[in-house]
Amino acid sequence: AVPTGVKVFNWVATMFRGAMTFETPMLFAVAFVILFTIGGFSGLMLAIAPADFQYHDTYFVVAHFHYVLVPGAIFSITAGVYYWLPKWCGRMYNETMGKTHFWLAFIGLNLTFFPMHFSGLAGMPRRIPDYHMMFADWNMISSVGAFLFGAAQVLFLYIVVSTILRGKPATAKVWDNPEGLEWTLPSPAPYHTFSTPPEIK
Repeated sequence: AVPTGVKVFNWVATMFRGAMTFETPMLFAVAFVILFTIGGFSGLMLAIAPADFQYHDTYFVVAHFHYVLVPGAIFSITAGVYYWLPKWCGRMYNETMGKTHFWLAFIGLNLTFFPMHFSGLAGMPRRIPDYHMMFADWNMISSVGAFLFGAAQVLFLYIVVSTILRGKPATAKVWDNPEGLEWTLPSPAPYHTFSTPPEIK
């Protein structure tokens, strides 16, 4: 937990007092930090042995590791795809559709996994193919959230394909005052980038 906590503070400190703008990649990045931290807090509960006696092998554990895993993998990778897609293909994605994808994914993820905390605290076991009817309501909410989250990923695929096929041409500097040698190149970057070593200032 200590290295993970250090990383969360690093991410927050990096954003602190920064001139942030909230395009789609930043929305996914900020949501990743928030949701990952929620997963971390539920992990602290699992680290307390007397409490974990109740939580162990319940859906509380499923909720915990998915709050770490899904934002940590899917949200961060999605942020990277949106950030680099214009440089990769030379075309800009539709920002409104990107933000729609974000909100569908964010709401779907929370609707899927947050109710699992309550199911687990009520005693619903994990790795069991059937469950008691007392857990049906929370499971129904999780199922609706899962379908919403899945639909968001279908929308993401559509956004990527439509951007590659017919997006508006992207400039070399896609974002506001980007730093780094990659942003001095046209979008998409040519196969051979620098004939002579670039001057670093």
